[in-house]
Amino acid sequence: MKQIALITPVPGTIETLIENSILRKARLEEIVQFHIIDLREFGKGNYRQIDDKPFGGGEGMVLMAEPLQQAIEDAIQKVGGLDGTKIIYPSPSGKKWSQDFANECSQNNRFIFICGHYKGIDERIIDKYVTHEYSIGDFVLTSGEIPAMLMADSIVRLVPGVLNSIESAHSDTFPSGLLDHPHYTQPRAVDGMEVPDVLVSGHHAKIQKWKIEKREDRTKKYRPDLWEKYLKEKNENGE
Repeated sequence: MKQIALITPVPGTIETLIENSILRKARLEEIVQFHIIDLREFGKGNYRQIDDKPFGGGEGMVLMAEPLQQAIEDAIQKVGGLDGTKIIYPSPSGKKWSQDFANECSQNNRFIFICGHYKGIDERIIDKYVTHEYSIGDFVLTSGEIPAMLMADSIVRLVPGVLNSIESAHSDTFPSGLLDHPHYTQPRAVDGMEVPDVLVSGHHAKIQKWKIEKREDRTKKYRPDLWEKYLKEKNENGE
């Protein structure tokens, strides 16, 4: 069973996201065990302080080292130890999160996510504990719960048994290097717009050819960066 700990001062946010996503199934079927660790339980003083002003001045607050250290040590015990555990801090300084990283992480069994707030976390925590920093894009969010759960979701859905069909995950956008093709369902006609004839033809070879062509067309149109990468990899593989 995979072990995922998430350190957060707002545990209700994490719980809500788990209960309203595919992660709930992963939990119920005991494929993944989630440990939601309330950072404020390790806060200092009567007010459970977890943040303070940064040394050297400047605007904003920083999550303090001591509460985080205690929460991380607790998380290490809950996931089964430090050996092989990825301790991830979502951060603008990190590498851009991608499907490749999700695939790589899906082979791992122990994770600790640190959800940052305010201006970030004390650098000494990064130096001592963090094994990986990832960014979900060149923009700033008010907290780290959303990027942490985004990463966790993209990892867990690749674990066999979480989705009804693992082939569904493998045929999504990105695993093949191309965007996904258009999808249609009932009814056959909506406001005069018809489902393409080929999809109801029953001719599997023609349907597959149509899907590939649409994936290529979409990728060329909307993500030329992915298209160039796709062509480069095909050339390198002699295809």
